[in-house]
Amino acid sequence: MFYEPAKRDHGLPRDPFKACVVPRPIGWVTTRHPDGRLNLAPYSFFNAIAGDPPMVCFAPGGLKGEGTVKDSLAFARAGGEFTCNLATWDLRAQMNLTSAGLPAGQNEAEFAGLTLVPSRLVRPPRVKESPIHLECRVWQILDLPPDAKGEPNNLVIGEVVGVHIDEAALTDGFVDLRKIRPIARLGYKDYAVVDTIFSMDRPPGGD
Repeated sequence: MFYEPAKRDHGLPRDPFKACVVPRPIGWVTTRHPDGRLNLAPYSFFNAIAGDPPMVCFAPGGLKGEGTVKDSLAFARAGGEFTCNLATWDLRAQMNLTSAGLPAGQNEAEFAGLTLVPSRLVRPPRVKESPIHLECRVWQILDLPPDAKGEPNNLVIGEVVGVHIDEAALTDGFVDLRKIRPIARLGYKDYAVVDTIFSMDRPPGGD
């Protein structure tokens, strides 16, 4: 089959695009407004985009129910910082709860039964229960083309200035993904968990 996304002519029950770019890491993003308000939300349009300096990005598209931009975008723009907390199999239910459209001012971390702890270099806190945290400073926020409803799409790019790794997540000095079992977003309502890992040597001259 072939379809053009702008024409929405796929003829399927749901647009399959998100099921074609998988698995996608989940950016479990904490932001803090200068006035002290906090937000915690998961984004599956998230990834690492550079290694030196380390850079990550997330895309908080669309609007909240009252027609304003999402808090993650507004707070990252105003505060200039964010943290990314690794979503794992053990935290899957809590991660999902933080995606709820809560009333203004309600704390997503408290709603999900999570503990926020201070970061070292940035103001947004971290999710204590997560085994890995990235402290980030906003490098640039890009305006992307709006969606079919005319709602905004944005890309927040941040430089990772601090990394926290739980010692229990390490085996012989390496991050042991079999221990922490990160989860990833697939299409539709589906997710995946990292529990099978294989290695391959790259060919000579490969990056």
